[in-house]
Amino acid sequence: MEELPQDRLATIDARGKRVYLYPAVVHGVWKSRKKIVHAILLLVFLLLPWIYVNGRQALLLDVSERSFSIFGLFLRGHDAPLLFFLLIGFALSIAFVTAIWGRVWCGWACPQTVFIESIFRRLETWIEGNSRTRKALDEAPWSFEKIMKKTLKWGAFLAVSLLITHSFLAYFVGSHKILQMILRAPSENWASFLVILFTTGIILLDFGWFREQFCVIMCPYGRFQSVLLDDDSIVVGYDVKRGEPRRGEVAAGAKQGDCVNCLRCVQVCPTGIDIRRGVQLECIACTACIDACDEVMSTIKKPKGLIRYTSENSLRGLATRWMRGRTYVYLSLLSVVGIVFIGLLSQQQSVEISILRAKEAPYQTLPQADGSRIIVNHLIADFSNQSSDNNFMDLRLTDLDKAAGIELVMPIHPLAMAPHEQHRTDFFLRFPSSDLKFGTRKIELDVFRNNQILTKEELSLVGPSQ
Repeated sequence: MEELPQDRLATIDARGKRVYLYPAVVHGVWKSRKKIVHAILLLVFLLLPWIYVNGRQALLLDVSERSFSIFGLFLRGHDAPLLFFLLIGFALSIAFVTAIWGRVWCGWACPQTVFIESIFRRLETWIEGNSRTRKALDEAPWSFEKIMKKTLKWGAFLAVSLLITHSFLAYFVGSHKILQMILRAPSENWASFLVILFTTGIILLDFGWFREQFCVIMCPYGRFQSVLLDDDSIVVGYDVKRGEPRRGEVAAGAKQGDCVNCLRCVQVCPTGIDIRRGVQLECIACTACIDACDEVMSTIKKPKGLIRYTSENSLRGLATRWMRGRTYVYLSLLSVVGIVFIGLLSQQQSVEISILRAKEAPYQTLPQADGSRIIVNHLIADFSNQSSDNNFMDLRLTDLDKAAGIELVMPIHPLAMAPHEQHRTDFFLRFPSSDLKFGTRKIELDVFRNNQILTKEELSLVGPSQ
């Protein structure tokens, strides 16, 4: 294998055409650790939609219903501040972790890395062979063997993509609903079917073919790292002082560094970079080069760690500062967001109610036999049970308003609500026209939960001016 070009990416040739990568399989301490982490992440991804907390899916982001269940915390669309602080908290957490541990997310937990490394590339190796065999197969003319292997590989990729897509969609529509959709004809759920079809195609194309191009070209996180990282951030780095001058670049009789210029670190890299050229945007800190180099160092009886987790300052012989200006800023902002989130959460009502006037004439006039008139106001009450308990909700007039001749007409008294249920009900307020002065009057409604007053709602009765 030759040295990588200096003037372009390793994945692009001199004419700008893509150079397909065939990363070699690597074994080592970090690979073994990543297998455990990836296995846990895959199990969590597949099983989490089937875990329920207080009768609801542990993680359900039902955008169509504007309801979000997050490990026992139930939010609705009107809880936008809570959702906002959750997202801000996640972003600040990523910034804080990146400032200290570099691109640990990319190398260990990003779905792109987990699925490609632990499933797609492993299937590819089982079916088509190692990196050299796969490259030779792609360059060979079409034959029965090549057609069979390609068909089997892409068939396996399609099956895995379908599993990933259905599991992913379960987080947005619910696992039981997904199961019902699978058992029914696509014509009964055209929208969901088309979403699954499109998403499966995207996953199949990305994980099966596009791969490292997404990390290099499309992923914005690689661009952000230049802002989030500094010389104290932990990165996968090459020890230049120890490794240079490498074999083949030293005069006869001169002292040679530990790097034997085997290019094994390049052969195993999933994005095709040479880590010896320093920290690069394309590096996802996957640790493959660490294991590859350690294996070579063991073979030639040299100390391991020529390529290792380290910091730029450590490579220069300086101390690495874990906590510094930017990490204190990120941690402070994260603490503020956490405190505000907890404060807003503590103020969240177990049952919320909003009363709106119906979209029609503001009032109706009903003449009576004695010549008087009864005014009717049509209103709508939206109840939201935010708790995990069954509740019975009711609206009642105060004794003073009842004595004034005001009557509340509601279809159901009281209204039974299951945990996390929303219910909208119409109700009417009837009152004599003589109760109005200047066409309006203020009243209060008592909101009862389980036969106890929860809150009071002030309303305005409207009608013709007297």
